[in-house]
Amino acid sequence: MDFTGKVAVVTGGASGMGYAMAERFLTDGAKVVIADIEQSALDRAVEQLSTRGEVIGVRTDVSSEVSVQALADATIERFGAVHIVCNNAGVETGGTFGAIEARSWRWVMDVNFFGVLNGCRVFLPLLEQQPEAHIVNTASVAAFNTGTATMTPYATSKFAVLALSESLEIELSARNATVHVHLLAPGPVKTRMIEAERNKPQDVHVSAEPERVAQMETLAKITAESGMDPSDVASMVHDAIQNDDFFILTHPDHALQGIRKRLQWMETGEAPAPRVAGT
Repeated sequence: MDFTGKVAVVTGGASGMGYAMAERFLTDGAKVVIADIEQSALDRAVEQLSTRGEVIGVRTDVSSEVSVQALADATIERFGAVHIVCNNAGVETGGTFGAIEARSWRWVMDVNFFGVLNGCRVFLPLLEQQPEAHIVNTASVAAFNTGTATMTPYATSKFAVLALSESLEIELSARNATVHVHLLAPGPVKTRMIEAERNKPQDVHVSAEPERVAQMETLAKITAESGMDPSDVASMVHDAIQNDDFFILTHPDHALQGIRKRLQWMETGEAPAPRVAGT
């Protein structure tokens, strides 16, 4: 794909990987729409990115199909088309299983899974109007790994994104569609995901369980010490679109380790040990 003049939509685009993707698309000559739930962060991102090219920001709650439809409408009104959609917005909260309230589960699933589903459902008809178009769905290395203490809702939502993305790509490929799906499954990346609860609804409870606090501290340390730079992830997304690669694995060893552990579990019946977030 020649990105010059193409239109890319990136949710969760005001920071982290989403911001880096938007920046890379602009550098490559595309026009960009960034969507985010945080208006102040969105405004700052648009101001910073506008020096690189044509960009607009649209405050969007990806858990709402109405809000995502408004994002699509704003994109078409401004640029007349869309060629790339990155369903990247994500959140995380958790605790030990019995302590996780239903509202916390709903928040994580609404943003991480239904946000991706809404993006695919709303934008696919628009993307199919193009001779070539791409959907990039952000999952996580957690889509291949279970058993990370206190992060069950997050892993569950990312497993769902994996299943949705694989199923959609298989269907589109079978009918030789012009739209290609890609699954971004990052491991530790220097983003604000560890601070995801900053955007939680008021009725979502934040766990203060020692196990949860320790897990988040460990994840923050791993991310700070060895996390990948978001710009490197953006380059991988760019290359995957160019090469039509489905899987975008920032830490392939982590993903393959999870698959192998599951296979061993299936073959031996012995459940794997709990894992540490970010490994």
